[in-house]
Amino acid sequence: MSNKVIIQVVILGAIAIMGVIGIQSYWVLKTWDIKSQEFNLSIRNALREATEQLAVSGEFELPSKDLVTQVSSSYYVVNTEAIIDAGLLEHYLRKELEAISLNEDFEYGIYDCSSQEMVYGNYCNYDNENVPLEITNASRIPKYDKFTYYFGVSFPKRKNHLMGEMQLSILFSAISFLTILFFIYALSVILKQRRLSQMQKDFINNMTHEFKTPISTINISSNVFLKNEAIKKDERLLRYANIIKEQNNRLNNQVEKVLQIARIEGETFDLNKEKIDVNVMLQEICRSVELKVKQLNGKINSNLNSTQPIIDADKLHLTNIIHNLLDNAIKYCTDAPRINIETKNIGDNLELRIVDQGIGINKEFQSKIFQKFYRVPTGNIHNVKGFGLGLFYVKNICKAHGWKINLESEDGKGTDILIQIPI
Repeated sequence: MSNKVIIQVVILGAIAIMGVIGIQSYWVLKTWDIKSQEFNLSIRNALREATEQLAVSGEFELPSKDLVTQVSSSYYVVNTEAIIDAGLLEHYLRKELEAISLNEDFEYGIYDCSSQEMVYGNYCNYDNENVPLEITNASRIPKYDKFTYYFGVSFPKRKNHLMGEMQLSILFSAISFLTILFFIYALSVILKQRRLSQMQKDFINNMTHEFKTPISTINISSNVFLKNEAIKKDERLLRYANIIKEQNNRLNNQVEKVLQIARIEGETFDLNKEKIDVNVMLQEICRSVELKVKQLNGKINSNLNSTQPIIDADKLHLTNIIHNLLDNAIKYCTDAPRINIETKNIGDNLELRIVDQGIGINKEFQSKIFQKFYRVPTGNIHNVKGFGLGLFYVKNICKAHGWKINLESEDGKGTDILIQIPI
């Protein structure tokens, strides 16, 4: 994943998070405001009804306006313009609040003109529990200077009531918050994994480039040994020189493979496409690997039946992937290798098929076979070496060219690999 994509993901993620938080906050506040208005309206109506019944009982007239005044979010003052009975007041308050199913604790007080103080009435509890002394002692019903005869009612648990009414909104907000946290955590994990992946790529690039110098030096030295007349006359030294040459070439091929994989993953490689005759290329490759196959008492057959063998491809990468596939066909077999290479034209495609009769691949491993560093367990075959990069490289080169690759295999019966190349 490139830096540009990472930056885009982070920016879009930040915008999404801020959008979700903004929308959720708006709806929570909006819901709180609506519930507050509903609560206030219900309380005003209940206080008005209770006061009207109180006026009928006390045979006094109520003021035509400013009957109920909301002093604060939880405190209401009712103007009576007459002396009222405290016992009847509590009775009617309970009655009207219960009528609207508002069973919330409240406390009230009545203004005493003689002392010019609020006379605390009672704390009406609906929980059937004893009211703690600190609540009643701490609850002070404040005075209101604009009225002469009035009573005040306070709802100390108003916030709890509104919170209870907003349980669904709070639940959705909590879910949204957890989702945001999970998204942030996932994004941090992605960034961390990318940083580790980049460190790994940098290490591999540096390591492989550092290997190139000693490999080149060993290659030059081995060539000098092989050309030396004294070495040629000594069979034992000549064998050792050939081993050095062979293993150095093997190490160089592995380093080149790692470098190619790093370029593919970093998207820094370019395909140098040219017109290639696949049949001619395969004939050359078959000749180069035929000696190795014969040394193992095996056989490689080619049925190059393509009538339109010319394709646009990168010759180097195409050669590499065919060598990789043939190398696997040679290595992964218990007996002498038997390999068939076939080309034919089907519709607008050239089909390149490589079939072997090796150990095959169990179905449970086939979905992972093209993954980087993955190697299929080989049972009793312990002489097969590698990094698990060959088929990963093949898959990515085919993908870069726009080719389709398909693998069919059966455990113990060989493997069939088909590459479909548009002409």
